[in-house]
Amino acid sequence: MKTIPTLLLALCMLSACKPAPPPEAQAAPAPAYLAAAYAPGLKRQPSVAAMTAMGRAMFFEPGLSVSGKLACASCHSPEHAYGPPNGLAVQLGGPELKDAGTRAAPSLRYLQTAPAFSEHYHDDDGDDSVDAGPTGGRNWDGRAQSGHEQALAPLLSPREMGNRDGAAVVAKLRAGPLAAQFRQTYGADIFEPRGQALRWALMSLEVFQESPADFYPYTSKYDAVLRKQAVLSPQEARGLALFNDERKGNCASCHISQVSAGGAFPQFTDYGLINIGVPRNGKLPVNADPAFFDLGLCGPDRTDLTQHKEYCGSFKTPSLRNVALRKVFFHNGSFTSLEQVLRFYVQRDTAPQKWYPRDKHGKVRKYNDMPPGMDANVNVEAPFDRQPGQAPALNAAEIADVIAFLHTLTDGYRAPGPAQGKHG
Repeated sequence: MKTIPTLLLALCMLSACKPAPPPEAQAAPAPAYLAAAYAPGLKRQPSVAAMTAMGRAMFFEPGLSVSGKLACASCHSPEHAYGPPNGLAVQLGGPELKDAGTRAAPSLRYLQTAPAFSEHYHDDDGDDSVDAGPTGGRNWDGRAQSGHEQALAPLLSPREMGNRDGAAVVAKLRAGPLAAQFRQTYGADIFEPRGQALRWALMSLEVFQESPADFYPYTSKYDAVLRKQAVLSPQEARGLALFNDERKGNCASCHISQVSAGGAFPQFTDYGLINIGVPRNGKLPVNADPAFFDLGLCGPDRTDLTQHKEYCGSFKTPSLRNVALRKVFFHNGSFTSLEQVLRFYVQRDTAPQKWYPRDKHGKVRKYNDMPPGMDANVNVEAPFDRQPGQAPALNAAEIADVIAFLHTLTDGYRAPGPAQGKHG
């Protein structure tokens, strides 16, 4: 993993420097224009604290949506690790909160070290012969290159907050309850220069989402174990071993579980984009059209890689931190429990009839959320390396062990007192 300077350090030119976060709390590189603290037209020098407070206020403000009822926090709840607060496969938005989205709302936590998207990613370990392929970016398809770019998308999406354009967002901000705070943060004339208010509104949201206490607190039981402040229970330890075992779960091949060479705690993702053949979710309104396919990296939301058919069906590998708080899983919300997810992983190829429909001839139609002819795009590494009828890589007891371990990745762990024993 790349060695990345913290955003707070990069923001020191905006205010007095704060103490550096602990090694495990590395943050993303600052966007280029944050370095230009005195951007043309910005007369007030904002502090990190003021920008964070502004971004927090905007994040929870429903008045920035066309409905007046949908805030960022509506789909990214703090109580759910800034992920969805309900069991809907996709969230509802638009003018009357009746328009269904096309993808599940992801958690916004632990994105601070996500690199910019690259088709050919090489780690900085000195060995450039290893090409990790498409890696990085934000959103399920990696198309947003930064936190502020990502923040704009839901503000303008007709299925989400529904603003016509950036000017409409600024108009709501200027006429709404946050206008005075925005002027206090950026100057009395912040709404005057064209484009300036939107630029710093999005930066406010990005800086808020770099707040360590909110977005990368590293307070799970697993973090306490890494700090030698707790120990895993026997079942959790078995689950971690299965999670790491290349012959069993092989989860850590994409969801890295080890502390980095530089001492950073793991994010439980390699930031890659991968196709694992997730079944089609027939409950999504958009999927009522049999000709519609969400192919992730090659469209339809992302349009710059549509000619790269080898990328079709690939989606971001999400962090597994706080995964036990989720009620739906994968980009299309097709599964509703961790047990389902694990069983799919180990039975996709040993018992495909459990996960995919049959065609009119009675043949199992694997990978039914892609057009025919793209099967070669699907990952076949362990545990996806078995044949129908073979034993799955994990049995029911082992799946339960892995799930027990995944629960140790939930933030907010409190070490038990002496009377409760040392295992937690």
